Amino acid sequence: MKLLKNLMKLLLCLIALVLAAAIGLVAYLSLTEYQPADTETLTVTQAALRDPLQVGDMLTVVTFNTGYAGLDRDQDFVMDGGKGVNPKSEEVVRDNMAAILGALDTRNAQIYLLQEVDEDSARTFHINQMDYYRRGLALNAAMAYNYKCEFVPFPLPPIGKVTSGVVTLTELNVTEATRVSLPVPFSWPVRAANLKRCLLVERVPVGEDGKELVIINFHLEAYDDGEGKLAQTRQLLEIMNAECEAGNYVIAGGDFNQTFPEVTMPVVEPDGWQPGQLSELPDGLRYVFDASHPTCRSLSKPYSGDRATTQFYVIDGFIISENLKVNHVETIDLNFLNSDHNPVMMQVTLQ
Repeated sequence: MKLLKNLMKLLLCLIALVLAAAIGLVAYLSLTEYQPADTETLTVTQAALRDPLQVGDMLTVVTFNTGYAGLDRDQDFVMDGGKGVNPKSEEVVRDNMAAILGALDTRNAQIYLLQEVDEDSARTFHINQMDYYRRGLALNAAMAYNYKCEFVPFPLPPIGKVTSGVVTLTELNVTEATRVSLPVPFSWPVRAANLKRCLLVERVPVGEDGKELVIINFHLEAYDDGEGKLAQTRQLLEIMNAECEAGNYVIAGGDFNQTFPEVTMPVVEPDGWQPGQLSELPDGLRYVFDASHPTCRSLSKPYSGDRATTQFYVIDGFIISENLKVNHVETIDLNFLNSDHNPVMMQVTLQ
């Protein structure tokens, strides 16, 4: 009887310790929660590298979700139904970064829109990836955080500290860079350790009449019930419409986590993650994408190269204003060697 009482006391003590630890963790995350303002001015790292933009100029733009250089072909991820959480080693991350930089550099683009770039995260061994790509491409850079948390306690093993976001690199004369907060679909306490999505909006003068090229980089919601990414898309379109009405040129590019109208991919994993569906655009805007190759793969398992048994998606691309002429668009098939996404490249002319 005495032994039973002692076991019960021990059990109660253990339960009390677990509850105290859980309450302490929630309190810590709440006190340190990243709470950005609706709009924040960002720093652009260096001066322009080329003459001011003029009507008739051609621009090459690349959007690429780099998967924080940790989601290469050998990786799966628990949120997609896999088992993996963090990259296997610092060497793997650095190798992926080098390959991603090489793929970007060969495109000779004037604008690079990167998503899932880590600055100071435990999962990527606190490597400043933004600085690595900025120095490697020798371009202006601005970063807007969309995931900043001192300790992400899920899944297991925990992700830990994350400082990550979207990065725009360009040789153009950026006069203003702004972080614009997007709606957050999660409520407390999950919100405290979750993403705070945003738009990175940059402005570049065009000609002498006061018009601007407005460049918008984004990575919309993934693991919500669908309403979050719809609300974020609406806000993106509202901003783009306002810029179009002002007579500006607008390029928005990134990871929609939604498929484009009339684009279908074979459903290989009916019970796995599936993206939402983008709606038709209002007058004055158009989607630009290339569905001849997938832009993303499922992370339910490592990628063997067998395309027949892999779930693919087309969820990366652009929305542009009608005063831009599209000369070329191409999904660059890197076969998901160093990221779970492929980059998409577009060439446009300012009309």
